Amino acid sequence: MGELEVTCRPFEALTVYELYEIMALRQEVFVVEQNCPYLDADGKDLQAWHVLGRDRSGRLVAYTRLLPVGVSYESYASIGRVVSAPSVRGMGAGRAIMVHSLAWCERLFGPTPLKISAQTYLLRFYEHFGFRSTGEEYLEDGIPHTAMVLERS
Repeated sequence: MGELEVTCRPFEALTVYELYEIMALRQEVFVVEQNCPYLDADGKDLQAWHVLGRDRSGRLVAYTRLLPVGVSYESYASIGRVVSAPSVRGMGAGRAIMVHSLAWCERLFGPTPLKISAQTYLLRFYEHFGFRSTGEEYLEDGIPHTAMVLERS
């Protein structure tokens, strides 16, 4: 896959074309591939920082959104909508976008702890970055998830 070109922007700095690419990638994976109809436009994008990972041709192939403390969780910042395009799976795009996302969280939010709602089949992936499960599995939009926390100091 090679290196991703990664940018991070607040919602108001996204172009309409970037927003369209983001929504298309999220829908391709979370709605169509995972067969999970849910309201993706949940209002949190407006308060988020958006991390976009592009391949050498400029195509959006990986993405996350970073949420400040209090948007998803009272005492935690969060990384959500972690996604990589099916065409680049197994090539390191998911790991690369998470490395960049964690670095951006540090820059934007300082050493605050992070909390995520991880699809359960990805627990090991997130454990690689230091996240730890905090409880029981639960269903979110019909898909098994587990809350995970990364303590930072």
